Amino acid sequence: MTLTILVLVLVSAGLHPLREFIIKGSPTPEGVTLSATINYGVLSAAHLAVSGVDPLSAIEVWPLALISGLGLFVYNLGILGTLRHGDLSIYYPITRSSPLFVIVVGFFILGHRYAFTIILGVALVLAGSFLLQYRPGARFFSQPRTLALAILVMCAHGMITLVDAEAMKSVEPMAFLFLQYVFLIPAMAIALIITRPSGQTVYHHLFIGWAQTPFSFFISGIASYASYYLILLAFQMG
Repeated sequence: MTLTILVLVLVSAGLHPLREFIIKGSPTPEGVTLSATINYGVLSAAHLAVSGVDPLSAIEVWPLALISGLGLFVYNLGILGTLRHGDLSIYYPITRSSPLFVIVVGFFILGHRYAFTIILGVALVLAGSFLLQYRPGARFFSQPRTLALAILVMCAHGMITLVDAEAMKSVEPMAFLFLQYVFLIPAMAIALIITRPSGQTVYHHLFIGWAQTPFSFFISGIASYASYYLILLAFQMG
């Protein structure tokens, strides 16, 4: 079982950055973000239909789905803000340092206890991610606004992790995802429409990329959904 969980986590981790990579390279990053969000909803609905799981089975944990959806809302907008105001490549290790948030909150607020080997392992992974992304001359503190956004994204992702782990004790991953995205899809669409640049149409801001690069939009959604589902499955296994 432990080996299975490890494989799920590693595959999930390998898939997750693909969406951010596509967002970073897209002329319409908001469109990619909305596309991935809609894909989540569609894929979770299809997954439910194929598996035969009751789509309403996650209603019992709707507060957790709402909190997790709020965390994803902040995470997505934070990633877009980091990309807009700075270099996402420099600050990405901070956005992905949520294990640090999980350990701090788990220890000081939730009363969790962690073995030294776990803390050491997290520290080594975080140090490795910073070293892999390090570029000579890159200064984390030269863009305080971008740094603040990256930290906000990190905290949001940490909150999502804690909430999702709790939810997976009682519901199926695809049902939880479906309920979560019932909240998230309209919220993201409204936020991205409201925050679009002045004078730019909704079509050019959010949908023109769907016609120009449909494959990348489709792949970002598939990879992102698979990554999220696998990590929820790992939580469910323990």
